[in-house]
Amino acid sequence: MVSFLAVGKPLVRALPQPFPPLVQRRLSRCLSSAAAQGSSPSSNARTARLPEALEERVSQALEGMRRSGTFKTERIITTPQSSSIKVQNDSDKPVLNFCANNYLGLADRPEVIQRADEYLHKWGNGLSSVRFICGTQSIHKELEAQISDFYGTAYPRDTILYASCFDANAGVFESLLTEQDAIISDSLNHASIIDGVRLCKAKRFRYANGDVADLERQLQLADEAGCRVKMVATDGVFSMDGVIAPLRDICDVVERHGAILLVDDAHATGFVGDTGRGTGEYWGVIDRIHLVNSTLGKALGGASGGYTTGHPLLISMLRNTSRPYLFSNTLAPSVVGAAAAAIDIVGDPETRAPLLDQLWSNAALFRSRMQDAGFVLAGKDHAIIPVMLGDARVASKMADSLLARGIYVVGFSYPVVPKDKARIRVQLSAAHSTDQVNHAVDSFIEVGHELGVI
Repeated sequence: MVSFLAVGKPLVRALPQPFPPLVQRRLSRCLSSAAAQGSSPSSNARTARLPEALEERVSQALEGMRRSGTFKTERIITTPQSSSIKVQNDSDKPVLNFCANNYLGLADRPEVIQRADEYLHKWGNGLSSVRFICGTQSIHKELEAQISDFYGTAYPRDTILYASCFDANAGVFESLLTEQDAIISDSLNHASIIDGVRLCKAKRFRYANGDVADLERQLQLADEAGCRVKMVATDGVFSMDGVIAPLRDICDVVERHGAILLVDDAHATGFVGDTGRGTGEYWGVIDRIHLVNSTLGKALGGASGGYTTGHPLLISMLRNTSRPYLFSNTLAPSVVGAAAAAIDIVGDPETRAPLLDQLWSNAALFRSRMQDAGFVLAGKDHAIIPVMLGDARVASKMADSLLARGIYVVGFSYPVVPKDKARIRVQLSAAHSTDQVNHAVDSFIEVGHELGVI
């Protein structure tokens, strides 16, 4: 246990590793300052102290994470996001980035950056307000209309912007469901859906991942419980596995039970489906989904922002009752401009087609060569390709060894994924060249042999 402010004991101690150097220096300065001022009860200097029980519990938990290989550190990037980046370490050499959500390579695309810059200078840095007070500019309404049109005009649709897709998921269930209703959620849904469900008073049912028969059983249980409104919530793509939800079959079950369907399409919007409209388009059911929550922070420019799009009546309710919308600042103009430019790129067949062709060519090449080399891969038909390793320490060691060879990937372990299901989640991008993909596979094979994975 590390005691930072213990009366009668030395205040400056070696900090537990690993801490980034910048954090280490700041903490050392704080501790040195505290030691100089004194920390006895009679001292005039007062500082916030952690209760001993909390300090001990957290220290032990962190130490347990370090021993098990699940402690997470942040690598510091010193360049714009791209397929090739630089990371703060002893080497100044660029590395190839295979772990970003930058599926279309738009994070540093000149047209996107230029539009963000134009909006920044024309509309200002921010609104210093939530939407309903004085935080709605014409550009926000224009982007909401652009997103609505992006999903088609087969039936009336409206869109509401959020600071993130996490906020969209946090705000939707509490606003639309009551204690008389039911939420039926996939067992592997994103943490933001889980947190959003916790905030609402509806009865909760959970079905096995992607299991349509179990979904139907849970809907029957909700009917037997007398639930008035039944909402089914699922990820469009389960991002830790690279698996696309079976939305066509889910829609059939939802309609049989008179329920409504919400899909979180964060890892599909912009690049899944023939024209990038997401998993609804992939399965041909885009007009059978009542609500789609998604993000502007992945394929659509890589910055931030999220939204809910769907029936105008439900969107109106969210504008009036959704707490993350009502109590969060509106999206910054530069983010609005970048997102609008990204949607323009995806909406234009001439700019969209080469991006999707390169992305799916890269994914097919990586999957084929890795399988041939003997790696166990998860997922299907997606740019997320998890390399399954099982042991968290092996995943962490493989990621470090690959970084030393110029390949930036991250090991995922518990609690992000189930125990003993550690993996390296590789994410392909349209920004990757064929040579870069081949170099990544060659590096995986080399490290895989060294660690005995293959």
